[in-house]
Amino acid sequence: MALIVQKFGGSSVADAEKIERVAWIIAEKYSEGNDMVVVLSAQGDTTDDLLAKAMEINPNPSKREMDMLLSAGEQMSVALMAMQLEKLGLPVVSLTGWQVGMQTNTDYSNARIKAVSGERVRAELDRRRIVLVAGFQGVNSYDDITTLGRGGSDTSAVAMAVALNADLCQIYTDVEGVFTCDPRKVPGAVKLEEITYDEMLELASLGAQVLHNRSVEMAKRYNVKLEVLSSYVRKPGTKVKGVINVEQSKISGVAIDSNVAQIALMGLTDQPGVAFRVFRTLSQEKINVDIILQSSVGRSETKDISFTVARSDMERAVEVLKENQQMVGFKDISMTDKISKVSIVGAGMMSSPGVAALMFESLYDAKVNIGMISTSEIKISVIVDEKDAERAMSSIHRRFFEA
Repeated sequence: MALIVQKFGGSSVADAEKIERVAWIIAEKYSEGNDMVVVLSAQGDTTDDLLAKAMEINPNPSKREMDMLLSAGEQMSVALMAMQLEKLGLPVVSLTGWQVGMQTNTDYSNARIKAVSGERVRAELDRRRIVLVAGFQGVNSYDDITTLGRGGSDTSAVAMAVALNADLCQIYTDVEGVFTCDPRKVPGAVKLEEITYDEMLELASLGAQVLHNRSVEMAKRYNVKLEVLSSYVRKPGTKVKGVINVEQSKISGVAIDSNVAQIALMGLTDQPGVAFRVFRTLSQEKINVDIILQSSVGRSETKDISFTVARSDMERAVEVLKENQQMVGFKDISMTDKISKVSIVGAGMMSSPGVAALMFESLYDAKVNIGMISTSEIKISVIVDEKDAERAMSSIHRRFFEA
């Protein structure tokens, strides 16, 4: 007998038919003698619908009240799933985040998990009940409901697996596992049997929407056995683990991140401390910077700095920099959000010379121009025009996986 934590996303429980399908998946594992803890997201577009209702009332609501509202979506899901499992004659109980002891900090709308007591869950498991947990939510030191940000149900599931020392954490989605590319955009995408935590973390951070990056970070830290699989097709999924056979492929996947904007500062004084002033100004506003490019070729007194931020941060970043123009010391500023980041990820890159050349050759073949480049031991990212991004992804994928 094993303790299994399962997580089902919103698309997997979007309506009554899908709830019944998921219930049978849970029932099958339970009938094998396993202890079952199941974390659910809100149904389908419920979160978006709740956001729209809030905007009808108050375009600028407090984050505390938004957390109170949005947490209702997951509570609905676990209650409805409990009713379906009761219909199948199975012992079950649905619990909210605070009932399972999901303790978070006080950062409303994007809270971080501090601890999970899990006492109530263990007590229910001892009674051989299936425990349904509302994902995406917790409770802070003020006994206020908090939410974990988009994708937070993945994090809830991994946190439960850590707290309960689960034997396996299964993340069910609408795809069959982790693919070398988005199978909805690239027909030749191949499902991976396994992938390392580091590779999955990079892909999650670079736009792949299979797993939330915070959940992967936690799984890696506590060595949680993780599997990504489909709630629609009964096939083995992709195992996420510490070490795999890196000789099987130079790279594990290609990803697009469209949540990117580029800002360029021109005419900066070419002297020590300038970059520090630029990025300290942004960090004080909690604006995260990704790729950075500095250029001063052919100039003796000035230089330019270009960098990328999230699209949602672009306008605020530009506003803050303009407010501090004299202190930062730039002459002009430009920005664009008509770009995307295309990346390749793979632990095998470390022992495979020529990977970058193959990537850039595939971009040349596709007639895609490169704006900026960023590299690490297991990742190469390029900034391209957004209209070229999918063509770039397809060309790179063909070169590495379909040749």
